[in-house]
Amino acid sequence: MEKLPSKPELLSWIADHPDAAKRDIARAFGIKGGPARIELKRLLKDLEAEGLLQRHRRVYRDPDSLPPVSVLQVLASDSAGDQWAKPLEWEGRGPAPKILFRPRSSDAPVAEGDRILARLNPVVGEDHAYEARLIRKIGVVSHKVIGIFRKEAEGGRIVPIDKGADKEWRVAAEATHGALDGELVEAEHIGARGRLGLPQARVVEVLGDPSAPKAVSLIAIHQHGIPDDFPDAVIEEADAMTPAGLGNREDLRHLPLVTIDPADARDHDDAVFAHADEDPKNPGGHVLWVAIADVAHYVTPGSALDREARRRGNSTYFPDRVVPMLPDRLSGDLCSLHEGVARACLAVCMKIDAAGNKLSHRFTRGLMRSAASLTYEEAQAARDGQPNARCAELLDEVITPLYAAYEALKTARTARQPLELDLPERRIVLSDEGKVVSVAFRDRFDAHRLIEEFMVLANVAAAEELVRLRRPLLFRVHEEPSPEKLDALREVAEASGFTLAKGQVLKTAHLNRLLAQAEGTDFDELLNITTLRSMQQAYYHHENFGHFGLALRSYAHFTSPIRRYADLVVHRALITGHGWGKDGLSPQDIETLEETAQHISDTERRSMMAERDTSDRYLAAYLSDRVGSEFAGRISGVTRFGLFVKLEETGADGLIPIRTLGREFFHFDADSQTLMGSETGLTLGIGQRVTVRLAEAVPVTGGLMLELLAVEDKELPRGPSAKGRRRVARRPGAGKARADGIRRKVKRSRR
Repeated sequence: MEKLPSKPELLSWIADHPDAAKRDIARAFGIKGGPARIELKRLLKDLEAEGLLQRHRRVYRDPDSLPPVSVLQVLASDSAGDQWAKPLEWEGRGPAPKILFRPRSSDAPVAEGDRILARLNPVVGEDHAYEARLIRKIGVVSHKVIGIFRKEAEGGRIVPIDKGADKEWRVAAEATHGALDGELVEAEHIGARGRLGLPQARVVEVLGDPSAPKAVSLIAIHQHGIPDDFPDAVIEEADAMTPAGLGNREDLRHLPLVTIDPADARDHDDAVFAHADEDPKNPGGHVLWVAIADVAHYVTPGSALDREARRRGNSTYFPDRVVPMLPDRLSGDLCSLHEGVARACLAVCMKIDAAGNKLSHRFTRGLMRSAASLTYEEAQAARDGQPNARCAELLDEVITPLYAAYEALKTARTARQPLELDLPERRIVLSDEGKVVSVAFRDRFDAHRLIEEFMVLANVAAAEELVRLRRPLLFRVHEEPSPEKLDALREVAEASGFTLAKGQVLKTAHLNRLLAQAEGTDFDELLNITTLRSMQQAYYHHENFGHFGLALRSYAHFTSPIRRYADLVVHRALITGHGWGKDGLSPQDIETLEETAQHISDTERRSMMAERDTSDRYLAAYLSDRVGSEFAGRISGVTRFGLFVKLEETGADGLIPIRTLGREFFHFDADSQTLMGSETGLTLGIGQRVTVRLAEAVPVTGGLMLELLAVEDKELPRGPSAKGRRRVARRPGAGKARADGIRRKVKRSRR
């Protein structure tokens, strides 16, 4: 048998050849025969067991690699002008890896000794292990200002875009960044008082026309009062955090938990694993693990981080940016379950039977290490028989068992009958400059549904556990439709030739039967839209009123404490209930639970409105070059002042003002949600297919004005002129004023 290397020789060679596979090691030491390869495999396993080596996707490497987001200290530049950095957190056996810092032209200047939060990219074939990109400087908070720049003889002023705000900022001549009068700018408040006592600011980016792409989400952020600037104390607290150790936690690092997220995900707050239940009393059953980032360890009651997280309530997502609930140091680093990095978590182990019914659950506070950060596309391709190299190693042990458990959960879902609306979601795709390049349907894979079902089950387990422990918590509540909305839905259904049972306790199964009747007919989208509009809005409450839409008696949000304050409250309740530490629910948390529920329900609605306004503005900008074009759509709303139409191509909502419908009077029937022409008898209602012409697109407001051309492929009839009707001559500039007025009506009707 060939001579085998010693353990020190193996470790020395692997240190010089990072990311080496077993075949590379065998080739390097001239190992060819079967018995020698078996012995080499044994040696490698011994080194793994001793913690001296880590196996990851058939590759052996030093277990102490750096996380993708790390705190670094900037070092002096070398003779070639390259700037280097070192990690502040390094527990490896050897010296810390070399990191080349690559600043971008738009980055804030950094100097030797500065501490920075940076995103690391591993490199191969260079004399350094990583290259770093700046996220931000530690301890330096850039207080942002958004407003209209007004040019003056020396420098200028920044006027806020928020109505009612009277604070202005003075900009010195050398700090205007070339901004022109009337342009929207983003600036940094530099603290000092200038001439006339106004605070001073420095323009850091010229956004140009207030209707330009880069301005869209910024305007929504400020108009809706969404906090997007972390106070100094919050940043200081976050920057001072260090990774949680094992301590009294349960060690879950042996479990091959994986995260499955969108390809562009910035953080990973949930990980999953499943395997067949070996208990003979549960034939065909499964054991499911869901691990969630332990945000409560870092965000403790009464801290600056806690106060700011509660104030924000949740993260807000726009097509071009995210306004996070927590600073980058937590959301993108310590509370993100990065691949191959030990991270603190709260986890639940659940047993289900072959039909997907939960038999038991057990919560624990642990330390995990993600085996892989997968995308939905990767996981689905592996399931469909086309695994890439990244997934091939995980297929048998991780991916296949996950889908097996999902099939059981699907069976339970079918029996439970949650509301099954079919309303495809569209995604706005932006260019690097922030312009809309396309509006496409979001792909929906079984991988998405798998994660959703795992998260729903974990949320149910959390609610049930806290009810069992008799601990206060925030429930996610969704009440059944009001009688008035239900009657309106029933009328639309009957007018479309379908039935919705009356005189019995409403269940989601009844609504699903209605939707199934309409599936594949011309009324499919009409019934889905009308059913959605009949629903109450979900909210948070300290009392349990059930979740109608999911057909669940008890439901709480447990799975996203990075982006929802409600989940953090649930985590704290579990910590208190199980005696896992002193960072559970405080007396103040419990005393203000009802107030917190109302506050975060409000912040959630605020974010939804800001996100919707931003989408409207982007779509209006996208369509502004196509004024005069014809589009297919469906009537999605009927009001006294006109019709809302959802365009099929983009999903954008436009308004047909009632005065443009023809030369006759139209009667509005609130009960049936229709408009009826007094002369022609033309009836217009929700769900009808229409052809429209785009008459006006106003990016600043997001308003679209449409002209009705045809209904259900029939040209719009023109009745005789109604008595008293007259055409109103439009004055110059009336278009924008009219659009603004209608926009205000649209917002009121949506509320």
